[in-house]
Amino acid sequence: MKEYKMRRGETLEERIPDMEATVEDYFGPITGTEEFKGSDLYVVGEPKNPVFTRIVAGAVKYSGKKDKLAVNFEEADPADLAPEDLEAAGEAVSAKNDFLLEATGRDAKSRRDSMKRAVEDDAPDV
Repeated sequence: MKEYKMRRGETLEERIPDMEATVEDYFGPITGTEEFKGSDLYVVGEPKNPVFTRIVAGAVKYSGKKDKLAVNFEEADPADLAPEDLEAAGEAVSAKNDFLLEATGRDAKSRRDSMKRAVEDDAPDV
Protein backbone atom coordinates (compact mmCIF):
# COMPACT_ATOMS: atom_id res chain seq x y z
CA MET A 1 0.00 0.00 0.00
CA LYS A 2 1.38 3.39 -0.98
CA GLU A 3 0.36 6.65 0.64
CA TYR A 4 0.40 9.93 -1.25
CA LYS A 5 0.44 13.50 0.09
CA MET A 6 -1.51 16.34 -1.45
CA ARG A 7 0.07 19.49 -2.82
CA ARG A 8 0.83 22.18 -0.27
CA GLY A 9 -2.32 24.03 0.76
CA GLU A 10 -4.71 21.41 -0.67
CA THR A 11 -6.68 18.62 0.95
CA LEU A 12 -7.90 15.31 -0.45
CA GLU A 13 -11.49 16.23 0.45
CA GLU A 14 -11.23 19.39 -1.69
CA ARG A 15 -9.65 17.55 -4.62
CA ILE A 16 -12.01 14.55 -4.55
CA PRO A 17 -15.22 15.28 -2.63
CA ASP A 18 -16.76 11.87 -3.56
CA MET A 19 -13.98 9.27 -3.38
CA GLU A 20 -16.33 6.33 -3.95
CA ALA A 21 -17.71 7.72 -7.22
CA THR A 22 -14.24 8.73 -8.41
CA VAL A 23 -12.79 5.26 -7.77
CA GLU A 24 -15.73 3.70 -9.63
CA ASP A 25 -15.32 6.09 -12.58
CA TYR A 26 -11.65 5.24 -13.02
CA PHE A 27 -11.54 1.54 -12.15
CA GLY A 28 -14.98 -0.10 -12.00
CA PRO A 29 -17.62 -1.05 -9.43
CA ILE A 30 -16.65 -1.19 -5.76
CA THR A 31 -17.04 -4.68 -4.34
CA GLY A 32 -16.28 -3.98 -0.68
CA THR A 33 -14.12 -2.13 1.82
CA GLU A 34 -10.85 -2.90 3.56
CA GLU A 35 -9.48 -1.38 6.76
CA PHE A 36 -6.06 0.30 6.61
CA LYS A 37 -4.64 2.31 9.53
CA GLY A 38 -8.12 2.78 10.99
CA SER A 39 -9.74 3.99 7.75
CA ASP A 40 -12.05 2.12 5.40
CA LEU A 41 -10.74 2.02 1.84
CA TYR A 42 -12.71 1.03 -1.25
CA VAL A 43 -11.97 -2.30 -2.95
CA VAL A 44 -12.50 -2.88 -6.67
CA GLY A 45 -12.41 -6.69 -6.85
CA GLU A 46 -12.94 -6.91 -10.60
CA PRO A 47 -11.47 -3.80 -12.26
CA LYS A 48 -12.72 -2.92 -15.74
CA ASN A 49 -9.13 -2.94 -17.08
CA PRO A 50 -7.81 -6.56 -17.33
CA VAL A 51 -4.28 -5.46 -16.39
CA PHE A 52 -5.47 -4.85 -12.82
CA THR A 53 -6.56 -7.81 -10.72
CA ARG A 54 -7.60 -5.79 -7.65
CA ILE A 55 -7.47 -2.16 -6.54
CA VAL A 56 -7.75 -0.72 -3.03
CA ALA A 57 -8.04 3.07 -2.72
CA GLY A 58 -9.28 5.68 -0.28
CA ALA A 59 -8.49 8.38 2.23
CA VAL A 60 -6.48 7.60 5.35
CA LYS A 61 -7.37 9.96 8.19
CA TYR A 62 -4.69 11.23 10.54
CA SER A 63 -5.61 13.29 13.59
CA GLY A 64 -3.98 16.70 13.49
CA LYS A 65 -2.63 16.12 9.96
CA LYS A 66 -3.95 16.25 6.41
CA ASP A 67 -5.51 13.06 5.07
CA LYS A 68 -3.41 11.01 2.66
CA LEU A 69 -4.48 8.96 -0.32
CA ALA A 70 -3.74 5.26 0.16
CA VAL A 71 -3.71 3.07 -2.95
CA ASN A 72 -2.71 -0.47 -3.80
CA PHE A 73 -2.81 -1.54 -7.44
CA GLU A 74 -2.52 -5.32 -7.90
CA GLU A 75 -1.60 -6.10 -11.48
CA ALA A 76 -1.74 -9.32 -13.47
CA ASP A 77 1.51 -10.92 -14.57
CA PRO A 78 2.05 -9.79 -18.18
CA ALA A 79 2.79 -13.40 -19.15
CA ASP A 80 -0.75 -14.36 -18.06
CA LEU A 81 -2.47 -11.71 -20.19
CA ALA A 82 -4.03 -12.44 -23.55
CA PRO A 83 -2.60 -10.45 -26.50
CA GLU A 84 -5.68 -8.19 -26.63
CA ASP A 85 -5.33 -7.53 -22.87
CA LEU A 86 -1.73 -6.39 -23.38
CA GLU A 87 -3.09 -3.48 -25.42
CA ALA A 88 -4.93 -2.36 -22.27
CA ALA A 89 -1.61 -1.88 -20.45
CA GLY A 90 -1.20 1.66 -21.74
CA GLU A 91 -4.76 2.49 -20.68
CA ALA A 92 -4.04 1.01 -17.22
CA VAL A 93 -0.99 3.24 -16.75
CA SER A 94 -3.00 6.27 -17.93
CA ALA A 95 -5.91 5.49 -15.59
CA LYS A 96 -3.55 5.07 -12.65
CA ASN A 97 -1.63 8.29 -13.38
CA ASP A 98 -4.78 10.31 -14.12
CA PHE A 99 -6.40 9.16 -10.86
CA LEU A 100 -3.29 9.98 -8.83
CA LEU A 101 -2.95 13.38 -10.54
CA GLU A 102 -6.59 14.24 -9.85
CA ALA A 103 -6.32 13.12 -6.22
CA THR A 104 -2.94 14.62 -5.31
CA GLY A 105 -2.43 17.43 -7.80
CA ARG A 106 1.03 15.97 -8.50
CA ASP A 107 2.23 14.39 -11.72
CA ALA A 108 4.25 11.15 -11.82
CA LYS A 109 7.63 12.93 -11.65
CA SER A 110 6.55 15.05 -8.69
CA ARG A 111 5.20 11.96 -6.85
CA ARG A 112 8.47 10.07 -7.45
CA ASP A 113 10.53 12.99 -6.15
CA SER A 114 8.33 13.22 -3.07
CA MET A 115 8.70 9.47 -2.40
CA LYS A 116 12.51 9.73 -2.78
CA ARG A 117 12.62 12.58 -0.27
CA ALA A 118 10.51 10.58 2.20
CA VAL A 119 12.91 7.61 1.92
CA GLU A 120 15.94 9.88 2.33
CA ASP A 121 14.36 11.49 5.41
CA ASP A 122 13.79 8.04 6.96
CA ALA A 123 17.34 6.81 6.27
CA PRO A 124 19.50 6.59 9.41
CA ASP A 125 22.52 8.86 9.56
CA VAL A 126 25.78 6.92 9.27
